[in-house]
Amino acid sequence: MRIARFSHDDVPQYAFVQYDEAEEKDYLVALDGYPLGGSRVNPTGERYALDADGIRLLAPIIPSKIYGLAKNYEAHAQFMHEAGHSDIAHAPEDMMIFMKPSTSVIGPDDPIVRPSASHDMNYEPEVAVVIGRIAKNVPVERAMDYVLGFTCTNDVTLRDLQKLDPMWTRAKGFDTACPLGPWIQTELNWRDARISFSLNGEDVSEAGGTTANLIHSIPEQIAAISSYATLLPGDVILTGTPHASGSLKPGDEAVVHVEGIGSLRNVVVQG
Repeated sequence: MRIARFSHDDVPQYAFVQYDEAEEKDYLVALDGYPLGGSRVNPTGERYALDADGIRLLAPIIPSKIYGLAKNYEAHAQFMHEAGHSDIAHAPEDMMIFMKPSTSVIGPDDPIVRPSASHDMNYEPEVAVVIGRIAKNVPVERAMDYVLGFTCTNDVTLRDLQKLDPMWTRAKGFDTACPLGPWIQTELNWRDARISFSLNGEDVSEAGGTTANLIHSIPEQIAAISSYATLLPGDVILTGTPHASGSLKPGDEAVVHVEGIGSLRNVVVQG
């Protein structure tokens, strides 16, 4: 099942995304409430084509908080070292966890705004996990019971400021630093989800990979984070980028694709 958040004539609401086989296109089946945290929702009877006038997909969720995993793939850790961004040649044994604020979230086709303070903005395509119910001290073996679904994300990072700030607050928490979308997919082969990335219409093969190569698995991430912080419905975990990252410049079109979910497109503008 796919759950989307959209606006119709500038009024936000949620929908199930249905594929119409006869017309070979997706439709938004509007819902009458908030489909997270156990709330019951029902279709309103309204259905909209994704490309209909006045329809715009929004970020599928505005979380209370976002956690991210750094260097959670060995290939990315090695890339960061070889590129001169890290003194450590391999992924660390312990999880490296950072946060992004809710104000960093944008949706499909929203612009990524490069702040004037930075001249080295990087893409990081990833799978994002959306929490479905309150999670605290969750054991690894039950962790996936707390997941609503998954979406695409681009963990946009200001690499030059990351070198200056040990807490990475500016580097990963600026406005527009967390594109999410296009929707939440509740069913995904999360053990082997294939991630790819294109820049200006060209596939960037070295940026792709699969969650099969995660160092700390998704259940392990949920268990670790919930051991010290309560995860609320709609909270998001960015699971890590699989390999190489690269530069984003004003005018660039960045597309993150996760097999089984879809594609998340954003264009970079100068702030």
